[in-house]
Amino acid sequence: MAPYEDHDILSRRELLRLAGMAWGAGMLPTAARGIPHSALPQEVERKMRLGLVTYNVARDWDLPTILRVCKEAGLEGVEFRTTHRHGVEPTLDAARRAEVRQMCSEAGLKQLSLGTVCEFHSPDPAEVRRHVADCAAFVKLAQDIGARGVKVRPNGLPKDVPVQKTLEQIGKALNECGRIGADHGVEIWVEVHGGGTSDPANMRTIMDVCGHPNVCVTWNSNGTDVRDGSVKQAYELLGRFIRCCHITDLWSNYPWRELMALLRADRYDRFMLCEVGTPVPPEAGTLFLRCYAGLWRELAR
Repeated sequence: MAPYEDHDILSRRELLRLAGMAWGAGMLPTAARGIPHSALPQEVERKMRLGLVTYNVARDWDLPTILRVCKEAGLEGVEFRTTHRHGVEPTLDAARRAEVRQMCSEAGLKQLSLGTVCEFHSPDPAEVRRHVADCAAFVKLAQDIGARGVKVRPNGLPKDVPVQKTLEQIGKALNECGRIGADHGVEIWVEVHGGGTSDPANMRTIMDVCGHPNVCVTWNSNGTDVRDGSVKQAYELLGRFIRCCHITDLWSNYPWRELMALLRADRYDRFMLCEVGTPVPPEAGTLFLRCYAGLWRELAR
């Protein structure tokens, strides 16, 4: 993960500008606007739900801060991305795992998934085996803390290796991970990620080779999804596998409304997780996520 400089952190001025946009459009969550929560139409809440990937907004927040801010902002779930300050890692002992599970439960926050960097594209078989073993360790952690899934990824296509060979290798490794996950009641979520492997057609090949019902897709809201301003073609390839969505800058020109309409038509009742790439200071987290949730609600109508 690349380090970031101070100027990359979302500034207070930018936060206030985003808040002004959401407030002016009537898009802030009701709790942030002094309106009783019960006055909000519940249709979106009964279907898609909003949560947070700690990458990169909350990379520097400890676990109590994540739980507090998400609760204050009205978010309902979190994906703990590895290497971040929260410390939810396979190195945790049994007592700490039980404590994490209890803390999330008491905060009313679903610990949805663990965001790993397990990847299976390397031409080195020993490297692939190491990542399968790492995935197995995260699966056990997910079971212990009550998480539903473990997020893995492809991360590109090696040079001088036929593309089809790499795609088949990834798919076969995912099948093995899917079987490991199934033994522990944990799904494997494959992020649509990496140069070449984020191409929806290549990801579909990977999923077809994998062929395990416990292996699903995390939609990653990539530019490679979009053709002629639409994500419909990519969605037709991958939609039936989607069990989680990473969503980024909702103020960008990505076709967010179309994506959400497609998910809604398929009765998608899982999470869309905020994965904005800019770190946010903990003291500004509640404001930022309330504004983000307001924009999300507007786009999901």
